[in-house]
Amino acid sequence: MVKRIRVAEVIIEEVDLLDKVRKCKARNDEVIKTVEEMKQVGVKMLRDEEWCQEDGLMLKKGKVYVPKDEKLRAEVIRLYHNTSVGGHGGQWKMAELVTRNFWWPGVTREVKRYVEGCNAC
Repeated sequence: MVKRIRVAEVIIEEVDLLDKVRKCKARNDEVIKTVEEMKQVGVKMLRDEEWCQEDGLMLKKGKVYVPKDEKLRAEVIRLYHNTSVGGHGGQWKMAELVTRNFWWPGVTREVKRYVEGCNAC
């Protein structure tokens, strides 16, 4: 029963993170504009909807793009790192957990740095 409560907390925290991504000051409107322009000119990798905008979020292959905001990205990593269900699983487990739902350039590198600073991992 404790695991169910903890999982529910993770889901609630993830929903809060999505709201923060939507409101992020470093929102990267440039990314949205660039993707739209690339789609208009028919860039091959974007023709099959690699990127799309949904519910105020930019998605890459169905994963939420996290704008360039160090605190927000660290919060995403911390959410999955500190859970009792799968947390402290080392670099590769953490990268897999984070990238199930989120993406940004260099995400695995940032996860590696975060995990290297954890004695439990």
